Amino acid sequence: MKYLITGGCGFLGSNLSKEILQKGDELIIFDNLSRFGSEKNLEWLNTLGDFTFVQGDISKYGEIERVIIDERPDVVFHFAGQVAMTSSIEDPLLDFNTNALGTLNLLEAIRKHSSSTAVIYSSTNKVYGDLEHINFVEEERRYKSLDFSDGFDENIGLSFASPYGCSKGSADQYILDYNKVFGIKTAVMRHSSMYGSRQFSSKDQGWIGWFCAQAVSTKENPQREPFTISGNGKQVRDVLHADDMVDLYFLAAKNIEKIKGQVFNIGGGVENSLSLLELFDILEEELGVKLKYTNLPPRESDQKVFIADISKIERFLGWKPKVGKKEGIRSMLKWITDNKIF
Repeated sequence: MKYLITGGCGFLGSNLSKEILQKGDELIIFDNLSRFGSEKNLEWLNTLGDFTFVQGDISKYGEIERVIIDERPDVVFHFAGQVAMTSSIEDPLLDFNTNALGTLNLLEAIRKHSSSTAVIYSSTNKVYGDLEHINFVEEERRYKSLDFSDGFDENIGLSFASPYGCSKGSADQYILDYNKVFGIKTAVMRHSSMYGSRQFSSKDQGWIGWFCAQAVSTKENPQREPFTISGNGKQVRDVLHADDMVDLYFLAAKNIEKIKGQVFNIGGGVENSLSLLELFDILEEELGVKLKYTNLPPRESDQKVFIADISKIERFLGWKPKVGKKEGIRSMLKWITDNKIF
């Protein structure tokens, strides 16, 4: 099996790349190495096995077309993208060119030169907008949705709020349309929050990893300045560990004929949901520290709650998460500590 991973030196990409190399399958990584940590992940992957690396920009059609012509992969895991809502507001054009145009470039290259290639796309819960029309209540440590106790399913309704939501949502719909119109084998995974090793988080993206790093830093330096959070800390997401994400994508690739043309909400599910405040409770317990932080205004278009209803992906593929949130956070803390990512 030959795999192409766009954004293969990022968090998702490097975890899947590791598994491909361990399986002994053929791997091509396409990445522009612009994201912090991508060069470190490339160095790490080079210690694991042989693969083809192409440093390229997905927003430039000729660069991704050349890879498709030369390699004609069986499966593309499409992760190349601009991943932060805040960055999309600062530079909407870069966000569009990377996420929307870049995805269309990939699809066109496959349509023209390798129409049997399957494409599995990492989308986002942000395609559903801020969900302010949903009925929420504010509890002591979290917000709660009264009408969606099992999480939000794929029919909640699209609402492309923020440039990031617009660009990812456009890409999401192009992925689906290229199956409907051109018969390309495509599927879309709309992710909630993911975390795990090889995630070089920032304050704008990868909140589990970022706050785990702040907690480790506090343990190492108890006198450090307080960190900041946006909003009151009661915002809720369901969290998915990298190990479960890897299992999902390989299962999806193996069963592409079952899931082509479909979209799935992906996350840890209700039992793996966390607010920021609840995460801080776990971190304080695990590390024996008291976290100090200050509050900033809520972020633009932030969702009070997003928990994925994962019943559809379980129905199609029998997949569900195996790594619990406390176990996963414990392993995240170990990786951050061992690699001094703080």
